[in-house]
Amino acid sequence: MKLFGILNITPDSFSDGGRFLAPDAALAQARKLVQGGADVLDLGGAASNPNAEAVAPEVEIGRLAPVVAAMKAEGISLSIDTFSPEVQRWAMRQGVDYLNDIQGFPEPSLYPELAASSVKLIVMHSVQGLGIATRIAVAPDEIYERTYRFFETRLKALTDAGIARERLILDPGMGFFLGTKSEASYVILRRIADLKRAFGLPVLISVSRKSFLRKITGRPLGESGPATLSAELFAALHGADMIRTHDPAATRDGLAVWQALAGRAPGA
Repeated sequence: MKLFGILNITPDSFSDGGRFLAPDAALAQARKLVQGGADVLDLGGAASNPNAEAVAPEVEIGRLAPVVAAMKAEGISLSIDTFSPEVQRWAMRQGVDYLNDIQGFPEPSLYPELAASSVKLIVMHSVQGLGIATRIAVAPDEIYERTYRFFETRLKALTDAGIARERLILDPGMGFFLGTKSEASYVILRRIADLKRAFGLPVLISVSRKSFLRKITGRPLGESGPATLSAELFAALHGADMIRTHDPAATRDGLAVWQALAGRAPGA
């Protein structure tokens, strides 16, 4: 299991907007995430929640650059969470390990550059298709088929452009990326194994602090840790290969206990 530690270098992320916008604060949090067990830092310079404001590529790069430079110097594996082609091009020039695109890499003009690189691509599905998350009502009984059709079409486009299939990672989306109905996220979590069988690719799951979990417990955002951990362990049990989380230390501990109870070696 690989853990991606979420670091939002933004003023308006739903979970921690503004806390890590200053470079010193971002670097301190980056090191905390790594010490807590993150295998990869997933850095975002522009929020993607329904209330987020648009960010110019040069502003996004300016937020990311100090942290990327420092973490690269320390040998930390990096993922850049962006749907801007300009920022993606910049990130590839920095030699990051992953690009994480909530739009699932829809821009064919970028494909030759992606094909020529070695960066791994986290191809995310979302019901809105392009742009930040929106509030769209999608029937939960339709969500798996929509997700399947998206991956079927997009993976073909990427591989037809010469991008090696083994570089691709599936992210089915969660929360508002699957629509306004909470049950849609539950459906996809229950069907992680079906996605893996269908496409033969690793699956990344990102449920951390999402509102569909908070609705179950009635807890505010600051008390969403236990609900998040429960969903992350469920995802791991059902075949997720990667977990993207705000609290890798809690996730790492939860996985260690679950594996011990299941009679598995640590890290299995």
